[in-house]
Formats: sequence, structure tokens, C-alpha cells
Amino acid sequence: MTSAELRIPSTDGVDLALHDLGGEGRPVLLCHATGFHARAYQPFVRHLASAYHVWGFDFRGHGSSTPPADEHFTWAGMADDVRAAVDAVNAQEGTPGQPLLAIGHSMGGAAILIAELARPNTFEQAYLYEPIVFLADWERTVEENNAMSGPARKRREVFPSRAEAMWRYASRRPLGDLQSDCLAAYVEHGFTDLPDGTVRLACRAEHEARTFEAAGLLTSEGCAGVKIPVVVAVGGADGMSNTVQMAGPAAAALPYGRLKEYAHLGHFGPLQDPFTIAVDVRDTFGAGRVS
Repeated sequence: MTSAELRIPSTDGVDLALHDLGGEGRPVLLCHATGFHARAYQPFVRHLASAYHVWGFDFRGHGSSTPPADEHFTWAGMADDVRAAVDAVNAQEGTPGQPLLAIGHSMGGAAILIAELARPNTFEQAYLYEPIVFLADWERTVEENNAMSGPARKRREVFPSRAEAMWRYASRRPLGDLQSDCLAAYVEHGFTDLPDGTVRLACRAEHEARTFEAAGLLTSEGCAGVKIPVVVAVGGADGMSNTVQMAGPAAAALPYGRLKEYAHLGHFGPLQDPFTIAVDVRDTFGAGRVS
């Protein structure tokens, strides 16, 4: 499955890449996790394509999208990207102002909620896998989450080839936990070609680190203002990680929230077992099971 790319403007001088990921039916917007990009989810989208027309975009500083002009990353800006993508999808579909169905993963899930809070009825309903929604004692949790920024800054950016990057990632966690075709899609579209023949991460290490450091805008208490049905999905394979601890309170705080648990999956669930997650997304949105 290939995707067509459109360029759309967002705030802060950002130029977004919006990808038509294919499929037939009602439009769905897919919002990816920090450090990833929309096309990494193409194996997941294949299981939705008979029921939905799936669109995905690369958040600012990720994939084929540009960073903010001042390279200052905020999650309010990520929500701006979501709204820009929604408006562009509706323009392409000929349905201006229509609330969309949404799928979000990690940061992408939080950005969907922030966008819905800022502009109600942006979405009709959402399926969110481990959205980053902080607890009441969010200062402590944000400090812990910012521990993610240090390793992100140290990420190796340049490889001799995509094949070398694929081999390295497949041989170790956490990316080694991804289903092989998801990892291949991540590598294929997650690097840029350099003049000397090497490849470099499209999401630069500093940009990923700043994205982690910007987290904390959304708390479980703030979710009370989201008036649409939301499934909050959570994995159990990572133990009591921060994102696992966030899921229950977030689902409870959402007026129409529901918790869905997957004991065999970790934080990268949609990329670890795309078929299972897609089946539940279809059930959530009313399309039924994959034929």
C-alpha cells in the first residue's frame, strides 16, 4: 500500500505532510507517537482499509513535516497540527466541518484530546492507545517523563544505510518489539538520504527530546471537558510504567470514556500487533470485524 502526500500549513511556520493512507469508507485520522511518523502504521491501516479511508500526518519535526520556525516544541502546537490535518482531510473529502473518527497513539492520543478540548466537535469519537494524560500529581510525573529526553538526545541519527538501521533496531528493544513490517515501514520513511550516501533520522534527536520535554499540558482532570466517546487502550506487558498508570484515570475522567486492556502488548501496541488493535478499532467505530 502506498500513500499520496499533501502539504498543509500549520501554526509556527510548520509545513505538515498529510498522507492519504488509502481505504474506502468514512474518513479516519491517524495521529502517531513521538519519534514515529504516519507511514510506520501502514501495516495497521491495511486491516482498516475495507471499512475506512485512513489519513495520517507527520507531526511537526517528525517524518516529512518541518519543525517550528523557532524550533520550540509545545503540545499545544501538536494540537494545532491535528486541527490543521482535520480541516485538510475534510477539504479533500468534501465534508467541511464534519467531525472525524480519530485514532491516536501516545502523544498522538493526547494531541487529539487537546484539539477536541480547544475546538469541540472536531471529532466524533476516538480510539487512543496509551495517550499521555498526566495524573493529579503531574509535576512528579512530568519530571519522570522528561527522563525520556536524555536518551532521545543520545539517539544515533546517522547510519550507513536503511538496511543497517533496520538490522540494529530489529536486534534490540524497544524497536525490536515491533512487528517486522511495521519496523520496515518506520525505517523506510523515517530517514532522509544524505549527499554522502548515508541516511539520517527524519525526526532529529533534539526535536524528539524537545517533544518529550513539552509533555504535561493535559491532565486527567482536564479530560472532563471532552464530550465524545473515547476508548483508552492500554498494554500490560510493560508493567506499571507511567503510561500504564495514566490510562485508568484518563478513562475514568472522560465523560464517555472506556478502558480496554491488552495484557500481551506494551507501549507500542498498534505497531506490535496491528491486526488485534485494528479489529478493536473497527468494533469501536461500528464497522465490525475484519473479513
